[in-house]
Amino acid sequence: MDVTFVDNRESNRYEMRVEGELVGVAAYDVDAGAISHVHTEVIDAYAGRGLAQRLVRHALGDARERGLRVLPYCTFVAHVIRQNPDEFLDLVPDDQRVRFGL
Repeated sequence: MDVTFVDNRESNRYEMRVEGELVGVAAYDVDAGAISHVHTEVIDAYAGRGLAQRLVRHALGDARERGLRVLPYCTFVAHVIRQNPDEFLDLVPDDQRVRFGL
């Protein structure tokens, strides 16, 4: 399965494509050095394949590369961070972790 990711900055969302078909998005806002993840969605036909997790991991990796702090308003993004604290918790500012249950 050929999976690709695009940061569509005009639409404020990461897009995930499988074999060229748009199958998932992770919406965000960027302000003052922080990226607020607000919603993650994968279409039903692709649910249960771990694609949402791949999309979020890509988005978090991109935030790290860009030097952005992460505010996981999307509960699924917060879930991925909770599952992988050694990998992603440092992206969330210390003073914001309790707010997101981290």
